Amino acid sequence: MKLIFAGTPEFAAVALEALLAAGHSVALTLTQPDRPAGRGLKPHPSAVKKLAQARGLPLMQPPSLGQPAIQEQLRNIGADAMVVAAYGLILPPSVLAVPARGCLNIHASLLPRWRGAAPIQRALLSGDRETGITVMQMDAGLDTGAILLQERIAIDDNDNAQTLHDKLAPLGARCILRVLSENPAPRAQDDGAATYADKIAKAEAVIDWSHNADDICRQIRAFNPAPGCATTLGGAALKIWCARPVAHRNFPPGTVAGVGANGIVVAAGAGAVNVTELQKAGAKRLAVRAFLAGAVLAPGTRLGT
Repeated sequence: MKLIFAGTPEFAAVALEALLAAGHSVALTLTQPDRPAGRGLKPHPSAVKKLAQARGLPLMQPPSLGQPAIQEQLRNIGADAMVVAAYGLILPPSVLAVPARGCLNIHASLLPRWRGAAPIQRALLSGDRETGITVMQMDAGLDTGAILLQERIAIDDNDNAQTLHDKLAPLGARCILRVLSENPAPRAQDDGAATYADKIAKAEAVIDWSHNADDICRQIRAFNPAPGCATTLGGAALKIWCARPVAHRNFPPGTVAGVGANGIVVAAGAGAVNVTELQKAGAKRLAVRAFLAGAVLAPGTRLGT
């Protein structure tokens, strides 16, 4: 099948690789412009750009798809369908109508739950017990198009945003291959059941130790690997990467209640959090044993003050 592919991060690159392996012809790849990244803030190519260049695919990186000249280029391809996965740019109605089978979006949630930019993180934050992939027929709304296929997976207690991404990306690739080969009938979403996965704000990753331990641990999992949950130790930034809730009492929230090779126990508003991986500003992520080898942290120390 002759396709246009639009996507940006690794989630999308997994789907693009699967389409190529299945023998589909990708006549054009669209991805976002290179973004500054790293300490030097040099422009870095997206995962989709790297793959497209490695495979010799035609590539465009327009800042938007609103220009008539770009839309004319898309029409001239004569694509059967456009596959979209975490592209990050709005597709105007004039673009949605270009391919014969329209635009097919691979979305990392069970729509209509978690429409929007951050479905993986929002599912973890909310304590969802399952998530999955939806392939939908795109329309002009925000993830409101008709559902073509859904596949479910469980969310494990130890899943974070990275591990859940790594389960969903190959599932999304398998789902889009099925949709292209089976052409399933669309079914409308229940708009009344919709929830929205707003883009993550950095301030959301600051730990409030007065919250209960379960909520804090979900927050830590949701923001691993980005942006990483933050607190402070002695006024300096400290990131918490891995923790689990434990029972504990009689300490004010944010107080270090215990320190050992198996974790640093920090009191929360209800229960406590056993921290097992953390990172000082400018240093590496460390397991608790390695962290304590280079830092003095005594019971009674307060975090977040």
